[in-house]
Amino acid sequence: MAYYHNDGLEYVGDDYYDVVDFEDNPFLEPETQRDADLDSVDSDFDDDFELSKPKTDTSAVEARNGKDIQGIPWERLNFTRDKYRETRLKQYKNYENLSRSREELDKVCLQVEKGKTFYEFQFNTRLVKSTILHFQLRNLLWATSKHDVYLMQNYSVMHWSSLLRRGKEVLNVAKPIAPTLKQPRSSSESLSRVQISTMAVKENWLVAGGFQGELICKHLSQPGVEFCTKVTTDENAITNAVDIYRNQNGLMRITTANNDALVRVYDAESFACVNRFSFDWSINNTSVSPDGKLFAVLGDSTECLIIDTHSGKVTGSLKGHLDYSFASAWHPDGQILATGNQDTTCRLWDIRNLSKSLAVLKGNMGAIRALRFTSDGRFLAMAEPADFVHVFDTESGYVKCQEIDIFGEIAGISLSPDAEALFVGVADRTYGSLLEFNRKHYNRISFALTLVAEFCILSLREPSGVSGQRCDLIALRSHFREGDF
Repeated sequence: MAYYHNDGLEYVGDDYYDVVDFEDNPFLEPETQRDADLDSVDSDFDDDFELSKPKTDTSAVEARNGKDIQGIPWERLNFTRDKYRETRLKQYKNYENLSRSREELDKVCLQVEKGKTFYEFQFNTRLVKSTILHFQLRNLLWATSKHDVYLMQNYSVMHWSSLLRRGKEVLNVAKPIAPTLKQPRSSSESLSRVQISTMAVKENWLVAGGFQGELICKHLSQPGVEFCTKVTTDENAITNAVDIYRNQNGLMRITTANNDALVRVYDAESFACVNRFSFDWSINNTSVSPDGKLFAVLGDSTECLIIDTHSGKVTGSLKGHLDYSFASAWHPDGQILATGNQDTTCRLWDIRNLSKSLAVLKGNMGAIRALRFTSDGRFLAMAEPADFVHVFDTESGYVKCQEIDIFGEIAGISLSPDAEALFVGVADRTYGSLLEFNRKHYNRISFALTLVAEFCILSLREPSGVSGQRCDLIALRSHFREGDF
């Protein structure tokens, strides 16, 4: 990854646009409850959820009645939404390292039928809002269920419950961090004021990488941090990506991809570094195949590599992108790999024949910074750095697409493990928020019964006091009112 010089870089949402040299945000306006205390979400709910909902939030009912899903008051601005979109498409400057011909690139891209709706808007909250440290890295949002989302907000990793509509801090990295476990084979050390550049949350583990080469591992059911260290002391040390996976033997592993051109693999029990693979360019992203046998390795090269996770031997080379790559995702069947690039395209590859990409999917105005397949393999979600998330139907050969059109930098996208929910983190001075979309269902009675059953299980697993139960009931009722069924 091309190094981004910025001494004293801070997590300041309002300064983000200045950092990446964007124009001033035209939506700035006074807001009520913009910085509302998250704890206020838990207190004294009215019987009617709409009355208790913060005015900054937007529900599905309000969106169907004409409210902008981000709460942008277009009727009070000097331009229409369509006019601003037209201007934005013309003026947005995509970051690139290598020059290329856009006309030639367009010729190889798949012709896509847009206008589909695979995921319907459900809710948008500004009680939690994503912030971005590095303008090229956008893996700062992870859903562990259709009700549980983790995101980076300033120096805190926050948990948001989309069912209860409340947030909670799970990790504060502004304070000194000391590991709770002492492992003889590990190199754990205390850290302070970490600037998180990337993160992953899987199997009850939260793993984060830092701007100075830090690695932090926290078990979500335990207090404190189990392991933390600096994986490298290089001057250009940023941790560009982290991942959590199980190898062929079922053992949990943690990977880091760094600007020092190394991929490191850690054992998640002892936190010892069990493998270290070196390359000729900075590594921006790695992802492991579903069977745990292969790594996709992408970075400051037009070429992407497939390597053996045990030996590090290169087993394949992917050639076709025109710039540096920053995102990848494996289809659940393990045969298709998607790669995202600063040339504004996503390429699809068949692992059984890597001589040429299967298809090329094109973004509207920026690099492809995040990619996610649904767990059932039916959809591929693709995010640009700002404004657009695309959802492709894999069964149609990727030619049918839903285009989610919003305004603001995208900090990350995540699909719930059951493929029922899609979350989008928006980083913006005024309209930074968390957007939730629910998978469109046609058998709504069956879906309603499923949600009721889930609510009953939630109540049994997490007994709460009277006020907590009222909160649960109000949140559940809101789902019925807001068009889940």
